[in-house]
Amino acid sequence: MRGGLVFFLTLLLLQGLVAGANHALAPLQICLFAGGLYAGTAAFLLPFGPGFAAVFAAGLACDANSGAPFGTHALLFASIHSVLFHYRDRLPNDETAGRILIGQACNLALFLVLTFQRIRVAPAPAMDWLRLAYDLAVSQVAVALVGPWFFHLQRKALAFVRAEPARSLL
Repeated sequence: MRGGLVFFLTLLLLQGLVAGANHALAPLQICLFAGGLYAGTAAFLLPFGPGFAAVFAAGLACDANSGAPFGTHALLFASIHSVLFHYRDRLPNDETAGRILIGQACNLALFLVLTFQRIRVAPAPAMDWLRLAYDLAVSQVAVALVGPWFFHLQRKALAFVRAEPARSLL
């Protein structure tokens, strides 16, 4: 139980950091999306129940700050967590490069689903595609750069409360 709570707190920290980065990048009209970091790691570090609860609660926190219908992020993050948990023994998650690729794949999938879900309410959807492609490219680079630090933070936070990960990733 403590592991899930600590994991949720690290996700809230990530949400604050992404919000701060988006605020700083607003004059440049750049929006970062780091959903892959939310949903892409709990399946490898925690048992299913605490990981699912942490990711679902973090999704609800993201929903509270987004324009998407409430529950959208929570449902998507929980779905990604469930799929990754099911396939975690078959995915290359032992090294940082593998975890970054998994995080980027999750980020891409979540970005595309949220984009196609929200693009229909845009006043001029054809005008938004270039900006969305640019936001996706910047977000993927940000996930690749921040991912190793965030993965290490999560492992250290779990070790701090003596809630050892389900599988050691050291």
